[in-house]
Amino acid sequence: MKREVLIRFSDSPSDNLKSKIQNLKWGWGFALAVVFALCGAAADAQQPKKLARVCYLGTSASVSAIDMRPFRERLRELGYVEGQDVTIEPRDWEGKVEHLPDLVAELVRLNCDVILTSGTEAAQAAKSGTKTIPVVMGYSQDAVRLGIVASLARPGGNVTGMTGIGAEIFGKRLELLKETVHKLARVAFISSPTQLSADENLKETEAVARFLRVELQSLEVKGPGDFDGAFQAAIKKRAQALIVGGGGVFATHQKRIIELAAKSRLPAMYPNARYVDAGGLMANAEDRLEQFRRAAEIVDKVLKGTKPADIPVERPKKFDFVINLKAAKQIGLIIPQEVLARASRIIK
Repeated sequence: MKREVLIRFSDSPSDNLKSKIQNLKWGWGFALAVVFALCGAAADAQQPKKLARVCYLGTSASVSAIDMRPFRERLRELGYVEGQDVTIEPRDWEGKVEHLPDLVAELVRLNCDVILTSGTEAAQAAKSGTKTIPVVMGYSQDAVRLGIVASLARPGGNVTGMTGIGAEIFGKRLELLKETVHKLARVAFISSPTQLSADENLKETEAVARFLRVELQSLEVKGPGDFDGAFQAAIKKRAQALIVGGGGVFATHQKRIIELAAKSRLPAMYPNARYVDAGGLMANAEDRLEQFRRAAEIVDKVLKGTKPADIPVERPKKFDFVINLKAAKQIGLIIPQEVLARASRIIK
């Protein structure tokens, strides 16, 4: 009897060989993919990291050093390393408003990722000089009324950032002077036509002066050569105190203004605390250091892709009333206790 032996192969020899070849191909393909990925990663690592370029349009070198300190500090807190993640290109107009268009044009040629501005004049110049580069205001007085932005909630265009509360703060400054100087009847108000809100500031101060029954003397300063004449005119009219208007011309020459006020023995109210830190008597204003910290946060948003038109403009939430007792002693002024009690900071 014949026996039949049935031998079964799960795969034919040819099919088994094909499978091995296919597996070998997949293995080589995976290895090559890994090699290419590693090569790509190495190439990416060798490519230099793109630096974000922040261009800064400031008033003067001395003022810029003060404003940029809190800005740089906040950028570091947000994870930026200057020279590795970000580079800052500063330009200052040094109180010469006619230089602003050329400085803005220079920043535009630098292909900045964002332009940070200090002051109303710089913000307006940046708005006029570029419609594409994002502009962040570190400070500007009443940017809505001046037409720099369309509104606080929806600024539109390429400008956003920090703005002041408007001319009403000048009325508050006059009120504080009235409380500080005994029997105050005459106040000199010096302003610069380069400050876009100068007329509005004067009108607001005049309205409060009428209410307080204080005579207000308006003095215009077009440039540094006018300061001596303005103070002489104030003394001639027997002014008992002084209000200094805002603007880059005054900020650039703040040391000269402080010296003239002390020499004239005029109690002076200044537009921001920088003057008081430099030796001036008093200031009631927005906290500029806090504003530039917030400006750094807004710049961070812009660098990460948010459009300025989608970032609401912010009004100040913190104000400084700073008094310098050394300056008061220098001119023989005794500041009432009730005024000292309202100060947020006193320099002794």
